[in-house]
Amino acid sequence: MEEITNKVANSGIVTIDLEEFYIPGERILFDIKPLLFQELILKEKDFRDFIKTNDWSIYKDKIVGLICTADAIVPTWAYMLLTLALEPFAKRVLFGNLNEIENILFSEKLNALDVSQFKDARIVIKGCGDKPMPINAYVQLTTLLKPLAKSIMYGEPCSTVPLYKAK
Repeated sequence: MEEITNKVANSGIVTIDLEEFYIPGERILFDIKPLLFQELILKEKDFRDFIKTNDWSIYKDKIVGLICTADAIVPTWAYMLLTLALEPFAKRVLFGNLNEIENILFSEKLNALDVSQFKDARIVIKGCGDKPMPINAYVQLTTLLKPLAKSIMYGEPCSTVPLYKAK
């Protein structure tokens, strides 16, 4: 009987799983809208009182996105004051909605990646996983890998979509 060989394992293909770049932690939004007078105006005195009296410990170890869902002009210093209040408790404080936060977090991780290890590699960027990955992470990773990789594919090593092949 002929021995069964795992052609995928012997192919030299490098698999990159973006889930490995996922920063753990609960993501939560802090919306300034409820703090606005008639959802239009930020009253500085009331806002500063809120900053002083709010229990910021509920944000302990969370990744907090600062947003304003009202159609109002919020002064930049308001976000800065919120950041200062949250910083001792939150894991991270960022400006943006949940999608923007995820893009920022992945971008930071990918920018720190030593891509030189992928020189002349045949790469599969894994497509399926347990966590939703931002499309921007796939775009950024592809941009980082193209100058170095021999080929880039998407999917699973046993079933890939070819994307790029160096000349």
